[in-house]
Amino acid sequence: MRRKARRMRRLGVQPIADVSDVEFAELITSGIARFLWRYRSEATPITIAVLSVPAGMVLHRWYPAWWPAVALVTATMAGALAIAGRWVNLTRAIERGYAAITTAVLGGWLTAATIMGPLSNPLPAVLTLGCLVLAVPWWAHRRRRARVRVERTLAAWPEISPAIGLAGSRIQSAIVDLWGYRTRIALARGQTVEDAIARIPGIESALGTRRGAVRIQPVPEKANRLELRVIETDPHADAISWPGPSVSTIRDPIELGVFEDGSPVRVSFKRRHALVGGVAGAGKSGAVNVLMGNLSACPDVIVWGIDLKRGMELLPWQACLDRVAVTPKEATALLRDAVRVLDGRADMLAMRGLRVWDPAPDAPALIILIDEYAELVDDAPEAIGYADSIARRGRAVAETLIAATQRPSQKAMGNSAVRSQMDIRISFRVRERRDADLILGAGMHKAGWHADKLDAPGKFLLSAPEFDIPRRGRTYLLNDDTVQWTAIQHADRRPVLDVISLAALHEPPCEREETAEDPHQPRGRHARQAASQAAEDALSAALRDAPREGASIGDLLEAASMSRPTLYRRLAQLEDQGIAVQVSRGRWRSAATDAEYPALGDEE
Repeated sequence: MRRKARRMRRLGVQPIADVSDVEFAELITSGIARFLWRYRSEATPITIAVLSVPAGMVLHRWYPAWWPAVALVTATMAGALAIAGRWVNLTRAIERGYAAITTAVLGGWLTAATIMGPLSNPLPAVLTLGCLVLAVPWWAHRRRRARVRVERTLAAWPEISPAIGLAGSRIQSAIVDLWGYRTRIALARGQTVEDAIARIPGIESALGTRRGAVRIQPVPEKANRLELRVIETDPHADAISWPGPSVSTIRDPIELGVFEDGSPVRVSFKRRHALVGGVAGAGKSGAVNVLMGNLSACPDVIVWGIDLKRGMELLPWQACLDRVAVTPKEATALLRDAVRVLDGRADMLAMRGLRVWDPAPDAPALIILIDEYAELVDDAPEAIGYADSIARRGRAVAETLIAATQRPSQKAMGNSAVRSQMDIRISFRVRERRDADLILGAGMHKAGWHADKLDAPGKFLLSAPEFDIPRRGRTYLLNDDTVQWTAIQHADRRPVLDVISLAALHEPPCEREETAEDPHQPRGRHARQAASQAAEDALSAALRDAPREGASIGDLLEAASMSRPTLYRRLAQLEDQGIAVQVSRGRWRSAATDAEYPALGDEE
């Protein structure tokens, strides 16, 4: 064939195509029709302008006297769209204004065309110019174009649903938002939200989205409803700068970041333990910085920190930390003291008949923030018991444990009850599906909590009492300069431990003396009651016999044989009852002996 072609070229013969059997007119017509149908929404302004010309011809030729009616209908429709356009899905004021202006311009042109004729000058130029000017907002309106595209996509759902295993399901509604669209889907009988979650890859393929763009959330009101959300433009593609502290008290929820719909992620940490997990580089340190930035602005919170990476993460916040441990020995001592504070506060609540510790600037909550909790198991195993005690008993006395770790397995959590006591679970990116269950809870990955599909640092899934469905968020970003500036700003306003907690810390540990058991001595509850009554009698006698300047705390401790926290609590109760008075700092006496001492002015 090549030789024949070369011979033909030497003879000057050029090959031509035989198109006698090709129907070009049909191809061109069908191609134009497909193009116009595909872009029918975009061509709407031109279509309306073209159809206005014959309409004006008909009105001018046969109904020229109708121009007042055309003007009246135009004014009525324009006013109705401007005032009540929301009833025809024009939810925003700018959309209603555009519809009203377009109706007024088109109706005014038809009124003039009815009187003068559509081809009379300057009506053709006015129509062309008005069409171009009013078409620009129409073409530029992203939400309108997206809504049309979404409607076309979802119109094929009856054909899509059998292919993805959800035959019989139907679309109930669709809303286009800034980042994509979301639809309400009614499932067929017997289908569950879990079935749809398991078919997310097939849904993404059927809808033609990018991988990881589909979210499925259950509808709390009905088990056979779900909300399908398609993220076309990732709102979390870029880091989000921290706007500053969102709270001034631990009573308020702390803002950790932003959900994909733009709403803030607010979580209450009052009397709640928290677990933060994820692989290295997934964003745990960013979450710790956001927490510290907010907690440092609260005057009713004291933060103790443990960072066994020699303080790499928490030392920048040292000015706002009441105490920080960077070695296993220091961590053990810190948690031991936290348990002593817990016991002291619990004793005080029991003595006063109270159930919970109410955080205040003079009685602050205590938060123990631990970075890389798993390191405690290997380097400070004796500290795990203290952490377990805090996790089980710290809620009522406003003592909170926040632990950050890469993989909170049973071994990493020290075979204790710490993980089971965590009300708040924050999972950043994990490598394996089972890691999502380790952080968020058993069965959470199957229920749609796909932490292994988080694709950027700072993205997380949050499980908390107020967040029981999977929603992706992204934490705020604090750079080193912001951390340093925030720590300096709040350092001077940090509170100190209350008197009860300080007394518990300064109380020497009790040493048990092994003595022979006397069968004549009372045992159990009766022994405790007798000892308590003896201490009360000794304290009353010491206060009654106190000199004018009062007895010191040391004297009262020696006389009553009470612990320091118990003595402080009992003195506070006696003062409230009017039985004891505080003469000066650290000195007390009985109120009944006040009359025996003349007033200072009388004595002078």
